[in-house]
Amino acid sequence: MGEQVTRVGIVGTGVISGTYLDHLAKLPGVEVVAVADLDLSRAQAVATDSIRALSPDELYAADDVDIVLNLTIPAAHAAVHQAALAAGKHVYGEKPLAMDRAEAEPLLKYAAANDLRIGCAPDTVLGTGTQTARAVIDRGDIGTPHAATAFMVTPGHELWHPAPEFYYQPGGGPVLDMGPYYVTSLVTLLGPVRRVTARAGKSKQERMIHTGPRAGTVFPVEVPTHLTGVLEHESGALTTVLMSFDVWAGRLPRIEVHGTDGSLSVPDPNGFDGPVELVTAAQREWTEVPTAGGYAGAGRGVGVADMARALRNGEPHRANGELAYHVLDVLESFIDSAVQDQPLDVTSTVTRPAAVPLGATPDTA
Repeated sequence: MGEQVTRVGIVGTGVISGTYLDHLAKLPGVEVVAVADLDLSRAQAVATDSIRALSPDELYAADDVDIVLNLTIPAAHAAVHQAALAAGKHVYGEKPLAMDRAEAEPLLKYAAANDLRIGCAPDTVLGTGTQTARAVIDRGDIGTPHAATAFMVTPGHELWHPAPEFYYQPGGGPVLDMGPYYVTSLVTLLGPVRRVTARAGKSKQERMIHTGPRAGTVFPVEVPTHLTGVLEHESGALTTVLMSFDVWAGRLPRIEVHGTDGSLSVPDPNGFDGPVELVTAAQREWTEVPTAGGYAGAGRGVGVADMARALRNGEPHRANGELAYHVLDVLESFIDSAVQDQPLDVTSTVTRPAAVPLGATPDTA
């Protein structure tokens, strides 16, 4: 059988689009055929002989677009998703799925009612890092997992991003910005979350842009920038979480998982690979684990290719809307818990997506 190709149209040609375009060009089974932006000149700047520049409405209506890849800012995610779904397109988007649960839930219902699919970043969990850690846990190397830690600390994105305001507006903040990577990885490793407890703070009321043509511009901080607390998984495992834009430097591990028979060090969930290290009751020193799963050499867009293959084969895709909704529900509940000063139940749940086998490629697994 000849190679089947699923055609992709990108809406939003900001900073992240370059990374997606680079990696999608290398992935099997997908082809970017069009790009669109509200500022047509931005789309034209990344268009090529084989990738045409369109308006968003033209892209939604294009007969040769199977999946709309939504790379707009978080505040526009739901509207772009809905417009693409209404045009009969499958959609895959950057995280978060939407600004909140109220925006996200109708998208899932509409897609299900119209036999359409929603996919959502992060797809970093499909790489060899998180998938190897999952294989180690699933085969029982650390016994029964009972605890984990997840730390993400940085002084703030205004130090490197030329237009960082959206990171400090509703829909942003460390929990909704970086939390999806961590919680998606934690759910992949330990299963869904049923209850959260959190506290929050904000070190600055204003921040200043440090780079680019608007360097020196001061803007308000509208969301908490330092949050800490506990996730209680349905399995009973407890994860201690710290997410902050208020830390100048730290030596904290990204994610560690602790079981009855050992401990596991998991690489940065914002990356696709990295060393996985294990300590067991029998061998009490850190030892790097051989790669045991995941898409090797993966980059942003592998979730789109995984979704495209699943569409062609009538199979579930891994970076799916239900997982993204549960992660959003956990993150929003975490923020709500801090604001309300009380533990909160997480009302949604999700089934862990299928593991990515060792040696798999996005068009075969």
